[in-house]
Amino acid sequence: MMPRDTYIDELSKVTRKIRTLFDARVKQRGLTFARARTMMLLDRMEILSQKDLAEELEIETPTMVRLLDGLEKQGFIERRSVDGDRRAKQIVMTPLGASLASEVNHLAQELRAEFLKGVDDKALGAGLDLIRAINRNISDMDKDQA
Repeated sequence: MMPRDTYIDELSKVTRKIRTLFDARVKQRGLTFARARTMMLLDRMEILSQKDLAEELEIETPTMVRLLDGLEKQGFIERRSVDGDRRAKQIVMTPLGASLASEVNHLAQELRAEFLKGVDDKALGAGLDLIRAINRNISDMDKDQA
């Protein structure tokens, strides 16, 4: 079999395994994979609108609302009204959420180090270039279908 025939399957397997391992570790902190990703993004961006957060995470608005409801109930985020737009909400982490996001980021760094053990920077760079090229092609396909 040629690499083109198996690459996407192998990439999918790796992605699922990474998600499974990450999910198992964040569950110990009371989070799901989706909630952990949200906390990591908020930690990086600090304040985002609900709409922007959904776009960044590539999820639908109703899914985002349910996800944020859970994080709010856990005391990790607050929704704040936006001046001039009663419907828009900004999402801000609470101090408890910021502390947890720091733990999750540390956990993600540890996992990355384990996943990439023995992979040199040149190979990693080539792999990243390949993934970005595939992502661009997929984005172009999405534009063509829109």
